[in-house]
Amino acid sequence: MTYPTVQPQPSFPAVEREVLAFWDGDRTFEASVEARRDADEYVFYDGPPFANGLPHYGHLLTGFVKDAVPRYRTMRGQQVHRRFGWDCHGLPAEVVAEKELGVSGHPAITKFGIDKFNDACRTSVLRFTDDWHRYVTRQARWVDFENDYKTLDTSYMESVMWAFKTLWDKGLIYEGFRVLAYCWRCETPLSNTETRMDDVYRDRQDPALTVQFQLDSGEKILAWTTTPWTLPSNLALAVGADIDYAVMQETDADGATQRYILAEARLGAYEKEFAGATQVGVLKGADLVGRHYTPLFPYFADTPTAFHVLAADFVSTEDGTGVVHLAPGFGEEDQNVCNAVGIPTICPMDEHGRYTSEVSTWAGVHVFDANPLIVKELKARGVVVRHDSYDHSYPHCWRCAEPLVYRAISSWFVQVTAFRDRMVELNQQIRWVPEHIKEGSFGKWLANARDWSISRNRFWGSPIPVWRSDNPEYPRIDVYGSIADLQRDFGVEVTDLHRPYVDD
Repeated sequence: MTYPTVQPQPSFPAVEREVLAFWDGDRTFEASVEARRDADEYVFYDGPPFANGLPHYGHLLTGFVKDAVPRYRTMRGQQVHRRFGWDCHGLPAEVVAEKELGVSGHPAITKFGIDKFNDACRTSVLRFTDDWHRYVTRQARWVDFENDYKTLDTSYMESVMWAFKTLWDKGLIYEGFRVLAYCWRCETPLSNTETRMDDVYRDRQDPALTVQFQLDSGEKILAWTTTPWTLPSNLALAVGADIDYAVMQETDADGATQRYILAEARLGAYEKEFAGATQVGVLKGADLVGRHYTPLFPYFADTPTAFHVLAADFVSTEDGTGVVHLAPGFGEEDQNVCNAVGIPTICPMDEHGRYTSEVSTWAGVHVFDANPLIVKELKARGVVVRHDSYDHSYPHCWRCAEPLVYRAISSWFVQVTAFRDRMVELNQQIRWVPEHIKEGSFGKWLANARDWSISRNRFWGSPIPVWRSDNPEYPRIDVYGSIADLQRDFGVEVTDLHRPYVDD
């Protein structure tokens, strides 16, 4: 037998192509599956990439990791089916469609036609499948493109309905009015996972404002914020119960004395502002809890139980004044602390990030544009102690790159906290490579997992299969888990679960 000559300086790309050509001609991958027809089956569903963009280094890296698992299972003698998939729904497709159609925002898309808009989304999502096919093949990965799955397929969307209904029947789905990361450009909430994606946090400069609130007991308590636009919605102040708060006294030109309260540990940061003041006392945060103050703005002055000092364990003395202003409609921790004492969640912002009529002075103004207007108003009233800029890392929308806001919004949640402990327990049974992930990043994520917001206020995606009666005299909620259930109750043939057809 003669063997081919080995080149002393081979072209490795050429060798790779020769191997790929041999595998293709020999149908090596297909043979590895067919040869194990009587063996135990193992199905590997490839986590789907979004196919309206080209692959990048991140896909290359995760692709090799994914490929190791089915190859290992094949070597163990199992018949391994490698189902490739395509993520077709959601914001990536909608952003592309908006640009190509020249429409943006819910009103414009609705006027244009949801059916036509979703047709454009459908056209865009599989634009780069050929490129992906070449890319994955060139990696020497073995995957089944012929029997791939697409999240836009009716069968796949029906499986989402089934999953939702199954969770609903187990009491693990609920609708809540919670503060979530929200994109005002895309007009939709984002999940916690989406706010931890690559490039979400970007450097941003915001105004930093220290303002004084007048306590009924006579002192002025100082709070610091980098979101002045939330001050019109302030409903409470938070202190740390065990933090020491200094009482600073100064005398003005007319001989009148004023007393100010801030964390003693933060006096050094306000040395300039209190250069002429004298410390006349120290109070524990617990001594301040319950004190009432006058709101800065009148918009929600009649809110029951509001405008008191509360204790919160998240208050620190690392920055600011050691006093946190609370707007329960615009902060998750704010909402939790306020709701616990009966202060309601008030969110005077529309879906576009603009003030509603409740904030009459700036109704219709985008909240970020309102920052300088609010600062100017408070300075004119003499309640600003300090105004400067604050450079920090801030979350942005992973698709449109606009800065996010945190906003209370109605959403459907999976109650992850109900089975979080079980996930932590099962994680101990997994052999992680590298091992530190078990107790490290993934283990910590599991231990602190929160309920998952799964609904999006958009057009192109799987519907939440909930039908609610709009007749208040006959309240009723029906949750559907299959197309057969829909056809049985509504008496129509269901061929497409996308909007606007499912709306009918």
